[in-house]
This record gives sequence, C-alpha cells and structure tokens, in this order.
Amino acid sequence: MGDVVVVGGGIGGLAAAFAQARAGRRVRVLERSEEFGEVGAGLQLGPNATRVLAGWGLLDDVVGAGVLPQRLVFRDALSGDLLTALELGAGFRGRYGAPYVVVHRSDLHGILLRACAEAGVRLVNGRHVERVVSEDGRAWAHCADGAVYEGDVVVAADGLQSGLRGQLVDDRPEDSGFVAYRGTCPLPEGFDQSEVIAFLGPDCHFVQYALRGGELLNQVAVFRGAGGLEAAFAGCCEEVGKGLPYLWRDRCWPMLDRAPVQTWVRGRLVLLGDAAHPMLQYLAQGACQAIEDADVLARQVGGDWDAALAAYQRERVPRTARVQETARLWGEIWHVDGVARVLRNELFRTRDPASHRYVDWLYGG
Repeated sequence: MGDVVVVGGGIGGLAAAFAQARAGRRVRVLERSEEFGEVGAGLQLGPNATRVLAGWGLLDDVVGAGVLPQRLVFRDALSGDLLTALELGAGFRGRYGAPYVVVHRSDLHGILLRACAEAGVRLVNGRHVERVVSEDGRAWAHCADGAVYEGDVVVAADGLQSGLRGQLVDDRPEDSGFVAYRGTCPLPEGFDQSEVIAFLGPDCHFVQYALRGGELLNQVAVFRGAGGLEAAFAGCCEEVGKGLPYLWRDRCWPMLDRAPVQTWVRGRLVLLGDAAHPMLQYLAQGACQAIEDADVLARQVGGDWDAALAAYQRERVPRTARVQETARLWGEIWHVDGVARVLRNELFRTRDPASHRYVDWLYGG
C-alpha cells in the first residue's frame, strides 16, 4: 500500500493527499497552522485541471460552488476597448474535454479538505516540518516540536516560501516588482457574469469575474511600483475606476516566483505545487499545475518509489518550466506602453477568434 506524508495543507497538499489516498496509500497531511484554510479570493481553473477533478469525482462540487464563464475577454485598461476574447462555451469544452471554472479559493480548498477526510487521510494541524531525513528507502519529517513522522515518501507541498525546497535547491523567491490587491463584493447589477475580464494597461492590469453562482464579484488589481493603487490606475477607463473602491486595503500580495529548476527529488523527498514551480499569475495556472502534479504523482504505479519519483520528475519538470517561463513572458506583454502597446493591441484585435494556437499546449491532454 505505502505510507505518504504530505507537508502543507493548501490546495496542492490536499490535492496530493487525496490523489494518493485514491491510489490506496495511507496518507497524513502535516499543516503548520492550527486550522486548515485558504487566504485569498477567486481562482481560475482551466480544463487541464478540471479534467483531473472530473476524474477524481470532484468536478460537480467545484462547478456547483463556482461559475462557468462563457468568454475570457481582454480589454485595453486605458480606453476600455475590446481587444480579443476566447470563447469558453460548448466548443471549448468539447475541444478540451472539460470546462473552464472560476471558484473561490476557500471553496475549492473546502471541497478538497472534505474529500481527504472522507478518503481516510489523517489531517494533522500545528506541525511545522523543519527538515526531512531520507535513507534506506524511507523518509522522516522532523517537526519543530520534536515530533517525527515516517513514510515511504514525504511530499513537500509547503508553498512558494517552502522551507524544504532548500534541501534540494539553493535559490530564493524572485520579486517581479508588481503587487496585487484583491477583493470581493456583492455582484453589481448589470455585471455580465458570463465573462472573465482582464484590462491590460501600462505597468498594471485589472481582472474581474463572478464567483459563487453570481453572488460575488472578484477583483484583482496588479501594478508595478510603490506609487499606490489609485495612482497606478489613475488613467484607466471608467469600468476599472468603478471597481477600485471595493478592493481590500489592509493587505496586498507581492508577485513572486522562482526560476525553473530540474531537481525536484532527493531520496524520498519530493516537491509539489508552488514548492516545486512557483509561477506568476498571468496564465492562471498555479493551482492548476499543482493539481496536475498530484494526479501524475499518484498515477505512478507499482512498489518502486524511486522509479515512481524519477518518472514524476521527468514528466512534470519540462511542462511546468514552460508554464513558468510563458507566465513571465505574458506579464511583459500585458504591461507594455507606447509603441509596444499599440502593436500589442493590433495583434490582439487581428487575432482569429476561432484560433486556439496559444492555448492548445496548455489546456490540451
């Protein structure tokens, strides 16, 4: 059967735990906080992730908690003009075998948490894992309070600031220079909940979409520099200006990632999710790639964990590196000004709306 210890009780850690439990393994999740939970607001799940959730029997719950948008829309943040759109309706679902879903982070987290509990995963709070020792085909997670948890493998799903990643890679998070303000509010009358809208502006962008069946409007404002939220969006269109007052002002998130690395495995310690491949948000793939990781790792069959971990690393490293690098590139494209903005807008406007050339590699099977 096998014993798996998962470090981190976020979306990636719970996805990994549930997938391993479904594969017939005994699983424990060690969460540093005293309670399980997620901080943030909305997230977007492309069909590459919702196909996995469907296979796990969880997609109906996720769709029931979220919204199925019909279009992903890009507008110029200064003028408000439509640049291009990606249709997300029946044709899109048929092409990729699953829908595009937007859902509150806490709702997805709660669905995974319940699924883990029902699958027999042991959920342990208040355990800060400081290091993992791996030898002779076993691994031991050593906690700050002296507790030790043993397994055939330890999965480090402890996020972008992973403390365990340092046992494999000597690097640090990289600051893109952008920060994000988020917020939710009751869905305003007249807002089209069938659209996910991204306003692209010089050194800033603004995203809006509905959550919880249309009860809430989720908004994200991202900008470069220390001039403040209002100053960053001062020249933007009326739609953006109307949304700014509803953002939370008591917190913001620096936009961090790390460069792709080739080493995710050392002995019986393996990285997953943001601990392995933290990425910028421009492709909306952070949670999606963690879910993919969890599925691929669980599908490595047989009793040879060393071979399974090596196969997982071979499959996932090139895929996630491409997502990380493309997310950085899209961030540059979104935030250009001057002549580059004019050229970008023209390329977007003249794009064939029926084309999937830029997303097939991401969403396809």
